[in-house]
Amino acid sequence: MPKGKGPQGKRITLKVAKNSIRVAFNGRRRLDLSKMGIATFPKCILELADVEELDLSRNMLRKIPNIIEKFQNLMWLDLHSNQLDELPAEIGTLKNLTYLNLCNNKLTTKGLPEELTRLRNLRTLNLGLNCLETIPTTLGTLRELIELGLFDNSLTLIPKSVKKLPKLERMNVKRNPLPEFAKEDEPIDTVKRIESLYLVEKKDLCSSCLEMCQGERDELHKLEDMTPGPSDKPDFSSLTTPNSTAMDNQEEWRIK
Repeated sequence: MPKGKGPQGKRITLKVAKNSIRVAFNGRRRLDLSKMGIATFPKCILELADVEELDLSRNMLRKIPNIIEKFQNLMWLDLHSNQLDELPAEIGTLKNLTYLNLCNNKLTTKGLPEELTRLRNLRTLNLGLNCLETIPTTLGTLRELIELGLFDNSLTLIPKSVKKLPKLERMNVKRNPLPEFAKEDEPIDTVKRIESLYLVEKKDLCSSCLEMCQGERDELHKLEDMTPGPSDKPDFSSLTTPNSTAMDNQEEWRIK
């Protein structure tokens, strides 16, 4: 591979693209080019720019060109699991877009164009698994947004304008260095632990009651002094820990 050049990827022809069109249950036509090894946005699909859904996920795309503006009928755009570090300003012209998945890329805060806020019909926006350090406060103008994914970034603050979006129902901010999640509090024991509890004084007890109480106290102290021996510890050496079997599939799960 020549120095400074990325992978060439698979070349998509118009014939291949036409054969990749599917009709969804809702009647929309989806151009599904996911998992095709594409490294460069195929210009031939401009011939199919009237589709309502476009899936370019799980490829090797490093850039989305400004010709994306030709896809004015798009309502659903999936670009997750590529190599994108920025978006073109022209993405803001896709006024019919309701779903935009940008998860698992290399997007930085600078890579999010201000024009993203023009997607006023957007209901689902997934920005998880990227390199975002801040979220533009202008995302608070996406007032139709119902679901927002911000997980696995480097966020330390969620703007109030985003938190107060009127229709927002789900916002995933897991695995960010947010102050409120920086340190998990220890479980609070609501039961007050004390050494002794005196309900009556010894002088007020009869000899038999005093003897009974002292006997129970001695039994309690014996239990406190008991320590289990090595043979009392359960041995689970033959068991497999969940992480040991999940490690191989971890990356695949994160992509999903």
